Amino acid sequence: MWTALKSAAEAGKTRSITELFDRDPDRAEAFSVTACDMLFDYSKTQIDAASLDTLIALAKDANVNARRDAMFDGSQINETEGRAVLHTALRNLDGGPITVDGQDVMPDVLRGLSRMEAIANDVRASDITDVVNIGIGGSDLGPAMAYLALSPYRDGPRCHFVSNVDGADIADTLRGCRPDKTLFIVASKTFTTIETMTNARTARAWLTDHNVPTDGRFIALSSNADAAADWGIPEDRVLGFEDWVGGRYSMWGPIGLSLMIAIGADAFKAFLRGGQAMDRHFQSAALHENMPVLLALVGIWHNQGLGHATRAVLPYDNRLSRLPAYLQQLEMESNGKSVAMDGSDLSVNSGPVVWGEPGTNGQHAFYQLIHQGTRVVPCEFIIAANGHEEDLRHHHELLIANCLAQSEALMRGRSLQEARALMADAGLSGDERERQARHRVFPGNRPSTTLMVPKVTPEILGQIIALYEHRVFVEGVILGINSFDQWGVELGKELATSLGPLVSGDAPADDKDASTQGLLVYVKRFS
Repeated sequence: MWTALKSAAEAGKTRSITELFDRDPDRAEAFSVTACDMLFDYSKTQIDAASLDTLIALAKDANVNARRDAMFDGSQINETEGRAVLHTALRNLDGGPITVDGQDVMPDVLRGLSRMEAIANDVRASDITDVVNIGIGGSDLGPAMAYLALSPYRDGPRCHFVSNVDGADIADTLRGCRPDKTLFIVASKTFTTIETMTNARTARAWLTDHNVPTDGRFIALSSNADAAADWGIPEDRVLGFEDWVGGRYSMWGPIGLSLMIAIGADAFKAFLRGGQAMDRHFQSAALHENMPVLLALVGIWHNQGLGHATRAVLPYDNRLSRLPAYLQQLEMESNGKSVAMDGSDLSVNSGPVVWGEPGTNGQHAFYQLIHQGTRVVPCEFIIAANGHEEDLRHHHELLIANCLAQSEALMRGRSLQEARALMADAGLSGDERERQARHRVFPGNRPSTTLMVPKVTPEILGQIIALYEHRVFVEGVILGINSFDQWGVELGKELATSLGPLVSGDAPADDKDASTQGLLVYVKRFS
């Protein structure tokens, strides 16, 4: 399966992107796709018609369509944990029944959404001014990202997000809150996550220290209602979710409560309907017209085909500044695996390193490496045709101009001959002209894609998130891995638990390696 891709990629390594445009005036249209009012342009890559056919064949060989249908049908595609994967059910507002083990889950999903709405409405109608969401990983990154992205739609209490067990995180957050006007949301599926529960206990102590009763000040987002009750949170303040919703896919349900409180139930449902619209596109569009599939195939082409180990996500929208971090977890926790579903070693590299920052800030930071560094970094630009600040339209026009200029510059570059001419015009000659010219050469032929949207609304944000979720799914299917477990997270947690007593000095460190023992000695020396 991979032989054909490697062969196609080898042929495409030195292919000139600008020459592809020169040979085909319709290339931009042929190598782009629209869905749900969004445009995905992948024409500024070295993919040609033949290599696209190879990539489509790769998806067919991996049975992407069958695996997709199995996911939406509620089959246990998370085989290492024996679970269905049905975060899509949380946004199935207008769809039919979805069954797991013969049971339609949609009545419970819709009841859960109604409970979320009731709680959110109560909070919005109260005198609460600040809501602190305490979680980590998927219980933090999703709602924190979306809260910032949808700030033009916020008309509820201020929301804050605490995730790090570092005391600075919660201390700095609480410093700006009034104890008698603050509500806490504790988001942990098991209600045992050490970072989350440590921060929750600190929040409870903060209220007590300020003589504020803790009753009614906490909401639990957890499947462990008993543990929440033991902690003092009554059943009517607990929102649960099923084991077929993974943490990094959970923002569509109760984990999104803070977002619903901030933007209101109607806007939150628009967010869900955006995700649902992308689901329907993913389910119905042919592979060569399917946006999530094509986004995934471009990623496969760059990573497993051409060997580019990283991927830069570059949203030209300041409110999407947390999107790269969100997608970093989505991709790297899902597809950062080394064995296939059957337990055999992968024959190709798994998911790429995902990173990025919003434009135009990144242009004055790491774009230097992207343009002139020795490693090729495929770039994924995201830009809206319209901003929310209508009176600052000139700002947005400049933002768009910068985004389009960067993708063009990556593709075109600047030749040594062009650089020599520039230096000659600057009055330089001889060896100095040559030396200065070489510093101004841009190799070009560096690939990028662009996702354009009309405007970042709740519905469009839902479409974007669902698009990337399905992209990760397709990549995982082609790689033959399980994108829905995360065993790599567990070992560090286990060791951290065992190290706690050693750090506090309550247990000896005799069985630890010399490096760990030495570091513990240093801690004790200065604590």
